[in-house]
Amino acid sequence: MMRRVTIRAHAWPMREPFAISRGVSTEQKVIIVEIADDAGALGRGEGCGVPYAGETPESMRADLAPVIAAIEAGASREDLLHLLPAGGARCAVDCALWDLEAKSSGVRAWARLGIDELKSVDTCFTIGIRDVEGYERKAHELRDFAWLKVKVGRGDPRPAISAVRRGAANARLVVDPNQAWSPDELKDYAGPLADLGVTVLEQPIPVGAEVALDGYRCPIALAADELIDDAEDLARARGRFDIVNIKLDKTGGLTTAMRLADAAQAQGFALMVGCMAGSSLSMAPAMILAQRCAVVDLDGPLLQAEDWPDGLVYAGGRVAPPAPSFWG
Repeated sequence: MMRRVTIRAHAWPMREPFAISRGVSTEQKVIIVEIADDAGALGRGEGCGVPYAGETPESMRADLAPVIAAIEAGASREDLLHLLPAGGARCAVDCALWDLEAKSSGVRAWARLGIDELKSVDTCFTIGIRDVEGYERKAHELRDFAWLKVKVGRGDPRPAISAVRRGAANARLVVDPNQAWSPDELKDYAGPLADLGVTVLEQPIPVGAEVALDGYRCPIALAADELIDDAEDLARARGRFDIVNIKLDKTGGLTTAMRLADAAQAQGFALMVGCMAGSSLSMAPAMILAQRCAVVDLDGPLLQAEDWPDGLVYAGGRVAPPAPSFWG
């Protein structure tokens, strides 16, 4: 069965400038891949790419150009592992193929993975870097969310996290410096942050500095994010981190994300699923992985000013599975 592939770039505007330790963004640029078969089924996938690895919509489209003919000729998700490197381009195609298989067969994507039912989950809402008063105001707005994720940069995070705690007394907190702290700073800040009720510290130190964690027992669960792209990276986290944050854009799609999840759990890691922002089309396949995760961070559509009109439904920090007509 022949297919037709279309690729387009899109920019989703953010509700407000989104600041992390690496910079500020006002939009999330993506590619949207659609794969139609000659029976009329249409599968869709979205790739945000990995920005700190230099991926852009232009680079992702360039990655795809040499393999479009193979995809149209019927390349499978397994074939993609040999046709494309991990990253946003393969993620978009892999997720579109999962969707196409579901639409053409009538079998939901998660059923192919042995999951009987996809359930709603609580997701973090991410508060970007801002002044102390702004942290408290935003946290107060979100005080009914079960989970809040707080972006911080260099310097003492305690004023920011204290402000968030004042605004949202009961929320479980994930603090994400995006590699901005030294190992010594992590060790200085961890105790006071534990006293403030922080549940998870996500990639606080730079990739490559993890050897400094040998013999250290952090009072807060440590999540590896930028450190982990595939199962081969797990050895660098073992004995140092407690949680692995899996993002489909990093792994190159749902197929490899689920394999990384299997490997991580087999080695004793807890799981987190994250995103690079993006629309409901990026979140929908990640909802399958979310069923296995201790921490879910699929708030991309909440951070954006626009989304697909028939996308995921969010209510009070809880996100429902995609409708059959939307994805999977």
